[in-house]
Amino acid sequence: MSDVVVISGHPCPGSRTLQLARAVGERLAAHRGHAEFVTVDVAELGQGLLAPADAATGEALLEVQDATLLIVATPTCRGTYSGVLKVLLDQLPANALAGVLAVPVVTADIQPQADAAEAFLARLLSELGADVIDFGLTAIGPELTDPVAVAEQYAAAIGT
Repeated sequence: MSDVVVISGHPCPGSRTLQLARAVGERLAAHRGHAEFVTVDVAELGQGLLAPADAATGEALLEVQDATLLIVATPTCRGTYSGVLKVLLDQLPANALAGVLAVPVVTADIQPQADAAEAFLARLLSELGADVIDFGLTAIGPELTDPVAVAEQYAAAIGT
């Protein structure tokens, strides 16, 4: 069980979305007095996301439900969050994120895409019962070359 959980909804391993999500997780976990956090990377779950009894997916879902702070990152895919992220989150029961503070993190090529995807992701997390932070993090193109700087700037902006 971990207090802080980071989900990367990028279908490719080692993505910039994953790097940014981890950088945000490091800063927010440190602010809460934790040196460590759990990362759920859908790229590592692979086809197990679609298998009803997959042990790794089941463990990931338990980690997500046990979080008090959840950082959910996704690339923009056709104007919204990634399909693999949706597959993971659709396996959660109704109100599974009640009492969880959720931070949407979205990467995109251009700002309008990022803004739209962040709004959709925030709505999905709210639907699952999470208390979604007032404004999520969006990062585009050149910002993604330095995920640590983006994460530090975001953490400062939300008052951590």
